[in-house]
Amino acid sequence: MNKGETPVGLDLKAGRAEVEAVLASDIFLRSPTVAQMLKYICAQHLSGQGQDVKEYNIAVEAFGRPPDFDQSRDSIVRVEAHRLRKRLQEYYSGAGAGHQIQIVVPPGSYVPQFVRRPSADQPPALAAFSEVSANPVGAESASETPGWRPWMLYALAVLALAIAIPSFFWVRSARQKSAPVPQAAQASVSALSPQEEVHILAGFTAGQLVDHYGNTWSGDRYYDGGEERKAARRHIANTLDPDIFFHWRQGSFSYHIPLKKGVYEMRLYFAEMVYGEDNVAGGGESTRVFKVLANNKELIRYFDVINDASGSNTADIKVFRDIQPEEDGMLHLQFAASVNNNPFVNGIEIVPSQPGAIRPIRILGRDSAFTDEKNRLWSADRYFHGGSFVQRHDPVAGTDDEDLYQNERFGNFSYIIPVALGGRYDATLKFCENWIGPDRPRAGGAGTRVFDVLFNGRLLLANFDVFKQVGSLHALDKTFKGLEPNAQGKLTFTFTPSHDYAMVNAIEVVDEAWK
Repeated sequence: MNKGETPVGLDLKAGRAEVEAVLASDIFLRSPTVAQMLKYICAQHLSGQGQDVKEYNIAVEAFGRPPDFDQSRDSIVRVEAHRLRKRLQEYYSGAGAGHQIQIVVPPGSYVPQFVRRPSADQPPALAAFSEVSANPVGAESASETPGWRPWMLYALAVLALAIAIPSFFWVRSARQKSAPVPQAAQASVSALSPQEEVHILAGFTAGQLVDHYGNTWSGDRYYDGGEERKAARRHIANTLDPDIFFHWRQGSFSYHIPLKKGVYEMRLYFAEMVYGEDNVAGGGESTRVFKVLANNKELIRYFDVINDASGSNTADIKVFRDIQPEEDGMLHLQFAASVNNNPFVNGIEIVPSQPGAIRPIRILGRDSAFTDEKNRLWSADRYFHGGSFVQRHDPVAGTDDEDLYQNERFGNFSYIIPVALGGRYDATLKFCENWIGPDRPRAGGAGTRVFDVLFNGRLLLANFDVFKQVGSLHALDKTFKGLEPNAQGKLTFTFTPSHDYAMVNAIEVVDEAWK
């Protein structure tokens, strides 16, 4: 097939519908990175660019890897392709078992195939690769295809791509522009449909953004008062999503957000881009202090972002539990000065939760999400400061979920995890010595890697040596109960090396009130 040609015999309408059905399933909603890969390879295939579905292109265009991506050092595509085949097999063994068309990604290839459902005496589609090539969906002989049809199919493919396939990395979509609600319309905002999840970029009116973890953020909406502001791009500490912080709403303003009845967790995003070191207005702590209210109840009385984040141009997230709409079906947020200068906010995130608790936080030392054997979602690495991460693929003993132990953050680093004040949390740190041992890349044993782990400045693990406790390639969990956040609402875990690098594979934080 030449570049740009429609895949021979492919019924584009049926293929597009199957992609949409698969992506809408619970299996793929729980695996956003796998879904991202499926979207990309199907988009390329449907537009006649199947010959470009290669490891390098997937890494750079679908997963946002830099142009100098080296597949010999970073195996993300191979890892996610393995997970994709597993998820497709799970889907077509369950919810998609009756689909007449099924999607196959054969081993050794990243190009998807759309195949007819096998008969009862045939093996599942994911195993029937010899049948796939011989009987593609809607196959026709060359003599039965009118000369104009390839051009028509190509046009349909382009149209399908534009309509059905969303962006695969950070984009600003002019097609999906979400203009702010006019001031005159604020009083009638209750007429809007209530929501279960909210992701609002304050002061941003250029469309939508998809963050590093697959969340779609809308442009500014539901506000009353204030003004939009933005800053030139620069480094923002403690985040992989700096674009969240380059726009904000400031002044005396409020938000009236329609929500379905229920209990929510809210996260407010801040980064001080005006005051503080290296910023245009100078100053520092106490230069800007304001308060935040929800339904006329104070959430924060004296909020100083520079003080809370330990610096300017630094991401800061404040977490609140038990957020609920008022009787009018809306959450009313108010930002007002408590000492001086204009209040502001960069982002508002609201997600369903449980009474008295925030949702569990599960973090993997890798650049993609993972759903474990208990269908719990582990996010890609986040909230870290310092260190590097590496992916490994050796089998790990002592666990049913070896994927949780095959990737690690190492070095001299910390995790600063935002949680709700007033709660108590259980934290599990997961370790596996993948690097050191008699048959490992670095020869050694007990005493080769030794480090300390501190929590909010208090020693949790002293002279910790994973190999000494369980050897290499064996899972080791350390659980700590009843941890309380510091005054800024953070759980800070610091990993300090004594010999070689400190390391951790995964971190799980669960609110003790979570059921």
